[in-house]
Amino acid sequence: MAPSSAAPQSSREQQTLVLLISLLLLLASQTQVAFSALILSYRNHHRQQHNTLLPRIQTNRTGCALFEGSWVRDDSYPVYSSSTCSFIDPNFNCQVYGRPDFTYPKYRWKPLSCELPRFDGQQFLQRMSGKSLMFVGDSISRNQFESLICMIMASLPRTTTQLNGGDPLSSVKFLEYDVTISFYKSPYLVDIVEEQGKRVLKLDQISNNAAVWRNADVLSFNTGHWWNHQGQLQGWEYMETGGTYYKDMDRLTAMEKAMRAWGNWVDTHFERSNTRVFFLSTSPTHYDPSLWSAGATAATKNCYGETSPVSGTTYPGAFPDQLKVVEEVIQEMRRPAYLLDITMLSGLRKDAHPSIYSGDLSPQQRANPLRGADCSHWCLPGLPDTWNQLFYTALFF
Repeated sequence: MAPSSAAPQSSREQQTLVLLISLLLLLASQTQVAFSALILSYRNHHRQQHNTLLPRIQTNRTGCALFEGSWVRDDSYPVYSSSTCSFIDPNFNCQVYGRPDFTYPKYRWKPLSCELPRFDGQQFLQRMSGKSLMFVGDSISRNQFESLICMIMASLPRTTTQLNGGDPLSSVKFLEYDVTISFYKSPYLVDIVEEQGKRVLKLDQISNNAAVWRNADVLSFNTGHWWNHQGQLQGWEYMETGGTYYKDMDRLTAMEKAMRAWGNWVDTHFERSNTRVFFLSTSPTHYDPSLWSAGATAATKNCYGETSPVSGTTYPGAFPDQLKVVEEVIQEMRRPAYLLDITMLSGLRKDAHPSIYSGDLSPQQRANPLRGADCSHWCLPGLPDTWNQLFYTALFF
């Protein structure tokens, strides 16, 4: 009887099957490792520790470039309205003051390489439980502060709060979570001291203001627009640095001195601290349509009448030199703040300003958009909600 070949053939089939299974398991393992690495990279996006330098566009090329992308229409936004959030200041409350269109809050920021997590107010408060967050800066910081309060209240409309309004400090405490969110008005960050009846902007001194914010668990700073103010709007009569008093000086030079005083203070006092420090990059204005449109007409003089964002991923105009000062100071810090780099994405939003629909404007100003339009601040709901979505992502993911 001829010997049977069935057994050897069966053995070869079993070996082949084992080899195939092994290859599939190896492939699955490598895929899982790669996927895990991507998620880990996203979660660790820009959680820089000591001695790490931050580029202007803070990107992790293996993860998510949060600040590079474009605006896409999304009718699931906004997450709140002016009628459901009584916390909005008149100068940001565009709908109440007659803005006829409502497309500007219906745009979502889409980074090039990922999707942002949707803001969850309850998760925000749970993860901040027992802690405090303070926004420090000018009215742009207040814009962001009010936006965040409205976003949280939209998630938890029945949560109990304690409001403490005031100038320069206002706060909202979410009692069930023991979370306090505050805004401290300090448009130059450094101190203004009265000497012999005159207000002196101390470019090297920050201790008075810092006494207010030093115990916060999370800090978000900004400065910028006030360095351009002249006359009565500037809020001081003299500047002082190094013991010398000046009636005025180059404003960019003055801002750089103040920023370095701020950076040195943060390095000195938070070097071994768990305090999280953020800095909101320069918020752009839209007073010159030639910066975003080569075809600007005589009827287009500023942001008035703009109803849609600039298309694409880059802003065609130039950004203020103040942005370079902010970047350089942060890069040179021993413990760099996280630069929330909203300048480019905000530059694309020529449509998102109050324009003439601001409670801060008189009827005469509203009647003259060329001179009266506010193209510096932002409507709420609106663009600052995206800043807070990015802030939420950077803080927790």
